[in-house]
Amino acid sequence: MEARLQKILAQWGIASRREAEEMIRHSRVRVNGVLAHLGQKVDPQKDAIAIDGQPVSKRQRPALIYLLLHKPAGVVSTCYDPHHRPTVLDLLPQELREGSGIHPVGRLDADSTGALILTNDGDLTFGLTHPRHSISKTYRVLVEGHPSEAVLQMWRRGVMLEGRKTRPAKVQLIEYRAEQSFLEIVLQEGRNRQIRRIAQQLGYPVIKLHRTAIGSIQLQTPKEPFLEEGKHRFLKDHEIHFLQEQITQPNY
Repeated sequence: MEARLQKILAQWGIASRREAEEMIRHSRVRVNGVLAHLGQKVDPQKDAIAIDGQPVSKRQRPALIYLLLHKPAGVVSTCYDPHHRPTVLDLLPQELREGSGIHPVGRLDADSTGALILTNDGDLTFGLTHPRHSISKTYRVLVEGHPSEAVLQMWRRGVMLEGRKTRPAKVQLIEYRAEQSFLEIVLQEGRNRQIRRIAQQLGYPVIKLHRTAIGSIQLQTPKEPFLEEGKHRFLKDHEIHFLQEQITQPNY
């Protein structure tokens, strides 16, 4: 049965749909010996698919892997960067980053740090990044100045970005410093650089942004040592189950 090429690659755990599209754009994918194009449909039962000259198939799908990574600043949340910046895959040992199809679920911008999930489960990635699903993500944010309670309340209710209001958020003042403030922010959506753009719009630009948790999956728990920057750990069974539950409970 025919399906779009990027969907097939995601289902096989080769890459997320977004990463598969990037592979196609960069002429890394061929179908029956011919360079693939975006939107192309293939029949995995009949068509021969190759990436970087190497045939791939459903039978070659590697074992499913689920990781939590503590992303440092200066590292991009992608498998390939045309500007040759370090990527999150560069932080993994060779046996994980090569041939497993592992990729990040969602993104943290290059300047931000903290929790990022990586997997080669394409179906899970598609489900978790689809707009109908929304896992809460918790951030510790250092901003310039001292936002008032009225400003924080405005942020909690939602702010207009590009003509569309953001979803309500939890925004809590943690600490005032001399000319800065620490906030804890919990989002149910992940629009591009959302926290940074809102903070700038409200007049309190972000100095540092750190993601501490994705749902119940945390960089530090009472039973786990703190996950240092640049390090990763395998998700526990209950954490994987939590993620799988999220894509069966859509939020409208």
